[in-house]
Amino acid sequence: MTTAPSSTAARERDERVANRSAYRAVIERLSKASVDKHWEPYRDIPWDDPEFQVDPADPRWELSGVDRLGGHPWYLSRPPEVRARIGLWRVATAMKIGLQFENLLKRGLLNYAYRLPNGSPEFRYVYHETIEEGHHGMMFQEFVNRTGLPIRGMPGPLSAVAQVAPWIPLISTELFFVFVLGGEDPIDHVQRRLLRDGRVHHPLEETIMRIHIAEEARHISFARHYLRNRVPRMPAHRRLLLGIASPIILGVMARIMLAPPGPMIRRFRIPANVVAEVYLRHPAARQEIRDAVGKTRELCAEIGLVNPFTRWIWRIMGIWEAAAPSAPR
Repeated sequence: MTTAPSSTAARERDERVANRSAYRAVIERLSKASVDKHWEPYRDIPWDDPEFQVDPADPRWELSGVDRLGGHPWYLSRPPEVRARIGLWRVATAMKIGLQFENLLKRGLLNYAYRLPNGSPEFRYVYHETIEEGHHGMMFQEFVNRTGLPIRGMPGPLSAVAQVAPWIPLISTELFFVFVLGGEDPIDHVQRRLLRDGRVHHPLEETIMRIHIAEEARHISFARHYLRNRVPRMPAHRRLLLGIASPIILGVMARIMLAPPGPMIRRFRIPANVVAEVYLRHPAARQEIRDAVGKTRELCAEIGLVNPFTRWIWRIMGIWEAAAPSAPR
């Protein structure tokens, strides 16, 4: 009669050990990949090659169908050089916001690493990621500099509020890595769509996107594996709080990453009704936001952060997909 509970406890212990070993192997593999295949912006990008020069009137900057403004009659009625400059402004703003997000991310990663114990496999990987994000920041800023455009990135008030992000790991590392995915997944989603749109892209933009996608794949993988390893072992009350916070963070972050830049709207006098029609009222705009967080939404359902109550919050935030995994009953 006493052997069954003991046997069950032993199996659960063995399963925990096996899961921890598998998780450690993934982190070590990601660290090795960062050594074997990485890029440095001032070595691997031929910035001064004539083919890589930034001409604001280059038609390759024109918006594609990935950005719905690119197909709107108002945009198509602009002169070619204006269409190109609008597209360049959009690309440069995305890179500026990307480097600002990665600045917050690096500081948060270092706060997380500061408290890791000796022998932690996460420590080495977090430093690999921090170095790679530093390279991305230099790469993005160099691009912005070469456009010659007065790109600001995040609006001032939002930038001020965002300064709390690096301190999230001191409260909850799980919440921090949800924030990480909230910024990285939408950017990755858009860049992959752009590379598949069948258009000829400017070689500088394409090179930067390919480098970013390749290295971000590792960063996204780490965040996902970290959450898979940690969240199921959280106390129920903390898991509920994380389940409530996650759709709020993801919904806000997706909108920040995908929103049209206000300075661009004012600079080119894009009519308010065009902005509303393209980015606010159009069903495709709302679908784009849902798609941008699709992989993270599936992960949250997988690790137990979606239940009938939190699913309601996903819907309120406009990021629940009708075909998404059902919440447990």
